[in-house]
Amino acid sequence: MEPVKLIFLKLGGSLITDKNQPLTARPNIIKRAALEIKEFWEENPKIHLLIGHGSGSFGHAIADKHQTQRGGWDQKYWQGFSEVWQAARQLNQLVVESFHQEGLPVIAFPPSSAVLADNKHFSSWDIRPIKFALSQGLIPLVQGDVIFDTQIGGTIFSTEKSFQFLSHFLHPEKILLAGLDKGVYKEIANKNEIFQIITPGTYQETRKTLSGSDAVDVTGGMGAKVELMLAMIRQQPSLQVQIFSGLEPGNIKKALHGEHLGTLIQA
Repeated sequence: MEPVKLIFLKLGGSLITDKNQPLTARPNIIKRAALEIKEFWEENPKIHLLIGHGSGSFGHAIADKHQTQRGGWDQKYWQGFSEVWQAARQLNQLVVESFHQEGLPVIAFPPSSAVLADNKHFSSWDIRPIKFALSQGLIPLVQGDVIFDTQIGGTIFSTEKSFQFLSHFLHPEKILLAGLDKGVYKEIANKNEIFQIITPGTYQETRKTLSGSDAVDVTGGMGAKVELMLAMIRQQPSLQVQIFSGLEPGNIKKALHGEHLGTLIQA
């Protein structure tokens, strides 16, 4: 029997929200992304999908205000933790509703309900429900979220970190990161040129140009994304990652089909 192929797709917070306007979604972009995913999904029923999305202007600004990622134990910290959770949940609900309106059978698996960390490192996550959902042809949906941490109280858990953990057990063929940026820029001041390919061997030269996000991003921006993806590729050399713009109509579907868009990260 032919092995089942699995693709992880992230819809970046910069894509589906206006990261410069708190609590501001881009419903038209979310709807278009859902339509492109649906078209691909219907054309390729043997390929499984796991989708993630960032928190964008819903989670990052509030998390930055409360410094949620740093942890805490007092009542003020937990009040802020709850506010970040609510904002992330609000955006997640918008994504779920939009996807269901297009007929995509997504099931949300928010990390806040299942992940425990130990000083910002994974402690536990029972992913058997996610694996079962995939086996039944459903589309698991994860998100950037708050999580509980047994050492520091709580912290922030990015979608990329979810992908990193899940990839160990689910072995995706590729990871697609759709954001606003066309790819990884060669120079931050010049957004016309991007790196076509980044490998562990070329990264030392590449990293000189990387920086964080233009907007508030408590998870580290582009530099953190690239480093995390390279760490995954070192562990799983067959994995390929693409960072590309989902703003251009059709790009998400093209990337799902295997077209080389943006920056390719590979062994």
